[in-house]
Amino acid sequence: MLVSSLLTVHLALAAMWCGSMGYSLLVVQPKVARFGFDDDRLEDFLTLLAQGNRWKVVPIIAALLVTGAGVAALTGGGIRLTFLGVLVVYGAAAAVFADVSWRHWPARVFALPDERPALRHGLRVRAWTMLVLVAMAFAAALLAVTLHGQW
Repeated sequence: MLVSSLLTVHLALAAMWCGSMGYSLLVVQPKVARFGFDDDRLEDFLTLLAQGNRWKVVPIIAALLVTGAGVAALTGGGIRLTFLGVLVVYGAAAAVFADVSWRHWPARVFALPDERPALRHGLRVRAWTMLVLVAMAFAAALLAVTLHGQW
């Protein structure tokens, strides 16, 4: 029962993080670009969209690490090995997230207008990197649970 609960919470949170990043990258950001804002107004709008989001993601990351560690500790064999790998991948995604949140965005907020395009490109690369990492971890966890009939 405990493992099933941990798995359910873990997979739901992973789907939430992955889905929100995918929605942002594939729906929101392309539409924002079509508004035709001048550069200063675009930065103001993007900063408004991002404001406060890190403190919504940090608990998700923490819960993914805790539930993933719980699954690894309470299972064995392939599921344990998969979840240990998943934890490493989430750790990498968390490192990218920390870089974006505490290094990239502050640099972007204080950037000169001619520095902004390179910073926007860097953010896209980091965002896609996080999305791929989280999607891989989610898929690996779901596949391991499904193949081993853990639920």
